[in-house]
Amino acid sequence: MQAVVLVGGFGTRLRPLTLTTPKQMLPVGNRPMIERVLGHLAQHGITSAVLSLGYRPDAFQDAYPTRRCAGVALHYAIDPEPLDTAGAIRFAALDAGIDRRFLVLNGDVLTDLDIGGLLAAHKRTGAEGTLALHRVGDPSAFGVVPTDADGRVTAFIEKPRRGEAPTDLINAGTYVLEASVLDRIAPDRPVNVERAVFPAMVSDGSLYALDGDTYWVDAGTPGTYLAANLDLLSGLRGAPETGVHPSAEVSGRVDGSWVGPDSTVAADAVVQRSVVFPRVTISNGAVVRDAIIGTGARVGAGAVVEAGSVVGDDVLVLDGAHLSGVRIPEES
Repeated sequence: MQAVVLVGGFGTRLRPLTLTTPKQMLPVGNRPMIERVLGHLAQHGITSAVLSLGYRPDAFQDAYPTRRCAGVALHYAIDPEPLDTAGAIRFAALDAGIDRRFLVLNGDVLTDLDIGGLLAAHKRTGAEGTLALHRVGDPSAFGVVPTDADGRVTAFIEKPRRGEAPTDLINAGTYVLEASVLDRIAPDRPVNVERAVFPAMVSDGSLYALDGDTYWVDAGTPGTYLAANLDLLSGLRGAPETGVHPSAEVSGRVDGSWVGPDSTVAADAVVQRSVVFPRVTISNGAVVRDAIIGTGARVGAGAVVEAGSVVGDDVLVLDGAHLSGVRIPEES
């Protein structure tokens, strides 16, 4: 079985970190996010994947010139123009010559989903498509997926108003699809899978779903991206990982944080519940708390960066500055 991994978006919700870097190439636990995603596929026996590329395809090609990543062989499918989610799936699948059942997943979703269980459910029902679902507290920002007792999807409601969703089960961004689904997608124009393709399959009774009931996070915002990193340190996803890279120089205090390669945390500096990218300098007496610091940035002496702040690549935070809940540089 092959997998199509959607990694072509601009990552606007994670700016300024994604101004020059695709979000799937951002570090999650000192490894690019895409390596975590593909490594999960490899654990379930999937050894071939198509990367559906759009924004900065060179970042992936340069990082994996041998077309292998985390034990998975890669095919690069570069969209010449944005075709939305369904269009991207169709283009990537045809570009790679997929003509049988395949897997689709969003490249910014980190999960411990049992892919084998999802495949088994798909085969058992004879579905044309089977979605993995996830239960959330507020489903208003997602595609909500009610089902009947047999798991057949009865509706596909994209981003319902708060309090009006018929269920708290949402589309978790991993699908098993038969090749016939590609014939449902109009060629050479943008088509959205959640708004066009899935509702049509619901009408035909050919779309099923399964509650994944597992760890899941859409790492596409600063808050969820930070959580995805910290969950690896807390033991929520198995044995806790080591947060400080061996090449980092730490003289100050680091608590529950990731500190990237060749970064420095100076004496009397404090880093708590944060992600520090490679080649960052946290100067003497600085405090970084619940924040993300981009590659090559410098946090000046005595500065405080906290409360969800995001500091972009190569940014200088002045000595004594206090940043709370801001992103720098700000978009014009």
